[in-house]
Amino acid sequence: MDVIVTPTPILKGEIQALSSKNYTTRYLLVAALAEGTSTIYYPAHSEDSDAMRRCIRDLGAIVEEDEEKIVITGFGKNPKAVEQLDVGNAGAVLRFLMAIASLCPDVTFINRYPDSLGKRPHNDLIDALGQMGVKIEHNEGKLPIRIQGGAPTGGKIQVSGNVSSQFLSALLFLTPLLEEDSEIEVLHDLKSKVVVGQTLEVLEQAGIVIHASEDLMNYRIPGGQMYAAKKYVVQGDYPGSAAILAAAAVTNSDVIVHRLEEHSKQGERAVVDVLRMMEVPMTHENGIVHVKGNGKLKAVEFDGDKATDAVLAMVAAAVFAEGTSRFYDVENLRYKECDRITDYLNELRKAGANVEERQAEIIVHGRPEGVEGGVEINAHYDHRVIMALTVVGLRAKNPIRIRDAHHVAKSYPIYFDHLKALGANVEWVE
Repeated sequence: MDVIVTPTPILKGEIQALSSKNYTTRYLLVAALAEGTSTIYYPAHSEDSDAMRRCIRDLGAIVEEDEEKIVITGFGKNPKAVEQLDVGNAGAVLRFLMAIASLCPDVTFINRYPDSLGKRPHNDLIDALGQMGVKIEHNEGKLPIRIQGGAPTGGKIQVSGNVSSQFLSALLFLTPLLEEDSEIEVLHDLKSKVVVGQTLEVLEQAGIVIHASEDLMNYRIPGGQMYAAKKYVVQGDYPGSAAILAAAAVTNSDVIVHRLEEHSKQGERAVVDVLRMMEVPMTHENGIVHVKGNGKLKAVEFDGDKATDAVLAMVAAAVFAEGTSRFYDVENLRYKECDRITDYLNELRKAGANVEERQAEIIVHGRPEGVEGGVEINAHYDHRVIMALTVVGLRAKNPIRIRDAHHVAKSYPIYFDHLKALGANVEWVE
């Protein structure tokens, strides 16, 4: 399904932020790793969280749900032996479960999205699990991946943080369950440290003890631990809300978004600070963000590694800012559902934006007068690209058609419903 985004000068209304995808997937996993029954309130409903639900069920967890909660009876450190797992297009779910699947004798992760997740490399995690005695067959680090484990061992483990923090998070979920104590050393650099902070926060809530160095590059993990069965409440999602807030910023708006905690550990909370730096009129208090956009924005410079999943939305806002904006330290965007630098910028150019790329930077020469639009663009099966291109379409001079926009369901299935509720002129077409 495609979406046609027709220029919309005014947005107005109130919405409830979606629940956080990142926290939901982590809570689902720690609940599955507990022996006993956990309850997760206000879980996110998206393709990613659905993939985690499906896989932990396959591994032996009992999952019962209604509209506002999920009740999970976990399998502890003894997942059921399965022949294969299907994570769909969910990279974080794949990586977390590659580690947990090393407790199984023989399981293959299948490749259902050869043009998206199937292109992404996982060598750094494969190397780390290899150090733990796990045998892995793979396609040059890519899916399909066969893990022959059963008895991974702790000890000294090294993992690169250059490409993704998800490899480290995967090891942090696994190592507490091993008999031996473990020490993890992160090599090179560590991308998306704020997301590692979310993993550590969830592990602590689940009763797990991890000793992390201040720079998050070294960890001591006592072995023989057990995950506790707990109750968890999922907070509102900043990465998805970033696109809504950017849409409000580039239009004449009066938009309120509820359930966005001021002191959240989600790095994408920085979208509020960046829009303020762009001089967008807004307030943020009591978990409510209120944007009174006038369509006038100033250029910014921002370290994108602090808010990886909000960068594309901020870039979309910067397309209409006065001056030149620069988003730096963003190379890890290249290793997502698509190359979120080259692929995204190519589509922005089609719409009329003036953008440049470096290996680890996005440079935006703002066009406050707007962009031409009137084109069909390819979102490369990427939910974040779809949302960000929609922001540009709202302020273009002519409608934009976004191909395969239904892939927004990966993280935000009701994104276009929310935009319509605020008055946006968006329409699904075959």
